[in-house]
Amino acid sequence: MLDAVLDRLKSFFGSLPERRRAPAVSADDPHVAAAALMLSVIEADGLHGEDERARLRQALEAAYGLSGAALAEVVEAGETAFREAIDLASLTGAVARGLDEAAKADFVGILWEIVHADGELHEVEDNTVWRIAELIGVSPHERAVQRRLVRERHGLPDAAWD
Repeated sequence: MLDAVLDRLKSFFGSLPERRRAPAVSADDPHVAAAALMLSVIEADGLHGEDERARLRQALEAAYGLSGAALAEVVEAGETAFREAIDLASLTGAVARGLDEAAKADFVGILWEIVHADGELHEVEDNTVWRIAELIGVSPHERAVQRRLVRERHGLPDAAWD
């Protein structure tokens, strides 16, 4: 199951524009913006779960082939971008630019995977994924489809997510 998730993450990040090596990464880097949006979902419920953060690091590592200092740089830049963001809209532009509809839907699926990492769904997490999906142009129907697919993949009953 984790391999399928990591394959989806790799596919998603592979569809992003090539990460340019620069002295410092910023929220304009789509990979950093994606990490910041993932952190927005992780932090939405006010709980700082290590399971969710581990899933974020696994996603970035699998997608970029990053490890060590390079991985830490993207995660740190994502954390900075998350803390400095005025709102979700300031982070979504970099992710949405250049992604086709399928890649945007995959990103929403990735967000649902991160939500599920701690085994709980909070209303505020649901709302955060909904807002991100809307801002990057994913339809309510496709957002619901991605949510259902994650629920089924993890064997969760409908009641756990509704």
